[in-house]
Amino acid sequence: MNKERLLNNFMEMLKIHSPSRKEGKYAEYLINLLKEMGASIYLDEGYLQYGGDSPSIIAKFPGDIEGEGVTLAAHMDVIEPNLNVQPVVEGNIIKTDGSTTLGGDDKGGVASIIEALRTIKEEKISHKDIYVVLTPCEEVGMLGAKYFNWDKVPEGMRPSKNMIVVDNAGAAGLIAHSAPSKYDIEVVFQGKKAHAGIEPEKGINAIAVASNALSRMNIGRIDDLTTSNISSISSQFPSNVVPDICKVAGEIRSHSEEKILDIIEYYKKACDEAVEKLGGTYKFDYQRDYPVLKPKDDLKFAKEFAKIYEELNIPSELKVIGGGSDSNIFAEQGFNSIIIGVGMNNVHTVEEYLVIDDLFKTTEAIIRYIKRNEK
Repeated sequence: MNKERLLNNFMEMLKIHSPSRKEGKYAEYLINLLKEMGASIYLDEGYLQYGGDSPSIIAKFPGDIEGEGVTLAAHMDVIEPNLNVQPVVEGNIIKTDGSTTLGGDDKGGVASIIEALRTIKEEKISHKDIYVVLTPCEEVGMLGAKYFNWDKVPEGMRPSKNMIVVDNAGAAGLIAHSAPSKYDIEVVFQGKKAHAGIEPEKGINAIAVASNALSRMNIGRIDDLTTSNISSISSQFPSNVVPDICKVAGEIRSHSEEKILDIIEYYKKACDEAVEKLGGTYKFDYQRDYPVLKPKDDLKFAKEFAKIYEELNIPSELKVIGGGSDSNIFAEQGFNSIIIGVGMNNVHTVEEYLVIDDLFKTTEAIIRYIKRNEK
């Protein structure tokens, strides 16, 4: 690979502002770049359903060898504040001046994919079909992946099911293969208003009911693969009014959706008991934000990529992670995903930085995997 070109391309991408729902300019840049590299392009218009301005991109580089190829994936949006990024190269890291996020999440992943493809083309490496999938709005609920209409994708543009998602935090060598499902929950407690100073006994304090219910719930780390969090409690009333409404919101994550549903039933029971004791009513709503990510091949794909890292003298580690990504959505759509990183650290903060050597290492690993996969 051309390390100087890779870094220059990464720096160029950092200058293109691409927050969630406003990735259009960056998408246009990438579409033109991929076309110049010889790719066939398909654009999915799922963004029309959620108010974005950028399509999801499928690029195909036809191979000269038959057989199942590979898909390389990343996302185009970045976490704000990210306008007018001022990158600073300091030894082996690239960071910002501290006023913005860097955007290495996930422009580092995109830059790595682009350089790997350029190298394969320039070295005239024989390969099976290579697909690239680039999504918008990953950072705000994986909307690009969720609203992707796969039924409309032409037969010849449907990506390989083995997918390498270049979007893992941490050093090169870390390979995530499993991630939890997440359910969002909201409980609205209904009490009864009364004057808090004159006749409070005639009221039912919705905050007190909510507090009683929460005290009965197991929140935080539930087991090795299950967590729960209450993130907001909302009830705004004057101090002289017994509040009759209190909204509680949070999430539950687990590698077992059955476990999540069991916890939801347990939480409902806690609400029942609180209402029975203090009065009032409640409404409990929940919905799945994203499904579980699990390997579909008993870790065969993940272990193959780990072997590539090891051949490059890069220590590898197969990981179960606690966060969600496009990979969770793609898994339900039939893809067998692994998530690898390019040295992104302190992501989603203005202290974000990227380790240059890790960017090089993972790019070389992708190139070597494609060479190996095509034999």
